[in-house]
Amino acid sequence: MDGVHIDKNGEPRLSRTYDLKFIGDWGGANFHRICSWLTQEFCDRAGPGSRTSIRSLRDGGLDALKQLHDGAADLAICTPAGLMGKALTGEAPFPVAMPHLRAIGTLPQNDRLVLALDPAYKIKSFEEIRAQKPPLRIATSLNDGTNFIGYVADEFLKAHGMSQAIIESWGGSVVRAQRPEQCMALVENGQADGLLQEAIMTVWWRRLIDSGRLVPLPAEPAALKSIKSSVGLGTNALPTGFWDSLTYELPALDFSDFVILVRDDMPGEVAFLLTWCLVETRHMIEGQYKHIPPAKSPLSYPLCPDKMRQTSVPLHQGSEEYYSKRHTLGLSNGKTTISPF
Repeated sequence: MDGVHIDKNGEPRLSRTYDLKFIGDWGGANFHRICSWLTQEFCDRAGPGSRTSIRSLRDGGLDALKQLHDGAADLAICTPAGLMGKALTGEAPFPVAMPHLRAIGTLPQNDRLVLALDPAYKIKSFEEIRAQKPPLRIATSLNDGTNFIGYVADEFLKAHGMSQAIIESWGGSVVRAQRPEQCMALVENGQADGLLQEAIMTVWWRRLIDSGRLVPLPAEPAALKSIKSSVGLGTNALPTGFWDSLTYELPALDFSDFVILVRDDMPGEVAFLLTWCLVETRHMIEGQYKHIPPAKSPLSYPLCPDKMRQTSVPLHQGSEEYYSKRHTLGLSNGKTTISPF
């Protein structure tokens, strides 16, 4: 790879100076943490004077891809992974085709989207909802053309035969906020008596379920099959005991994995080094989550390089070169080393 040289420790170095713009999340969640890790590792190995900046979002994650697609940013992180392939061709929820998107890797996050209701309704299935037509007040994310959670949530409701319009015809409502914890707050302060959200491993979800405030409903197989066909997201059941009060396996919609995206015109040496940092310094990000059991962690660990290579968007050429060489590399002091090429 032109522009990459190998130092005495077998690590890649860039001689050129780079100024990169990363896009994280709203500012206080996992994407910013990941960006902070990557910026530190990249700048340690890039040319003198190299720097990075991390932008926060006001709206949903689609804004990050728009900035990347327009060339206003160099790297963005998005979830769920299964949805991102549609960006290349401009299928919903993406307003335009973004054929220049490329990936440098996937970080695993074992997440689901679940609907849970106040037990006062005495409802345990979607079939009972459709039969009883209760005036539910379901809190979920905005479906404003930027928020992937809100888009998937509405598709989830429609697949179960209870769109927002149908819920409103029963005298109910869909109460909206941008971020997951804001939606959960709507339940806690009494503005909603149901929650349709992801971030299933958070303390907010555990508090609402194990306190008996909400009861999760099993997603219907036919609905999950429909969503797989239309949206591209599969089934990911919650195991028995995931919450203390969950005494059975709960069928749920998959909302997993973070995809780290760049443009195809990013210099190959930059994509190569970013991917090297992603894989070879993964212990740095793993260490920030190891106080949490892996099954409940917002970032699943340990990270597996072969799985990190599996992306829903084609790999950047520089990333592909790194991954293709990795299995032929030697080990030195517990770190992967790179032979000059």
